Amino acid sequence: MQIPFLQRLQALARPTVDKVVPTGSSPESLAAERLLQQVLAGLPELIGAAVVQMDSGQALASYTTAREFSLSKVVGFNAEVIRQQHLAMQALLLPAEEQLEEILITLQTQLHLLRLLPDGQRFLYVVVDSRDTNLGIARAVLRTCKS
Repeated sequence: MQIPFLQRLQALARPTVDKVVPTGSSPESLAAERLLQQVLAGLPELIGAAVVQMDSGQALASYTTAREFSLSKVVGFNAEVIRQQHLAMQALLLPAEEQLEEILITLQTQLHLLRLLPDGQRFLYVVVDSRDTNLGIARAVLRTCKS
């Protein structure tokens, strides 16, 4: 029996899979949703992706193919990784034209890419299976995403 209320409760209990999910209806969330659609067009086999606000560490939109892969738990930590890398770059006294573009985290079977978006206030977080996706292709797709 289909009971709409129970279906909504079940949806809240588990992450939605195979669907881009914006966190709201704000223009920023809708732009993040469009950006993730661009990523999916170039990397249909990805494990997960999110557009994340740097300041809050909150996802504006997310996508995952696996229920056990909870992006909402990890995006805040990734925002902190980027903040710490900025501090490390300041400590190195690098010239002002040196800007952080991307951070790559390699695991045995996964590649995690954190790419800063041009506004500097958001970043794109993408997870791919290294057995299914070539790093060069993944980076090329992310470079085309400018929204």
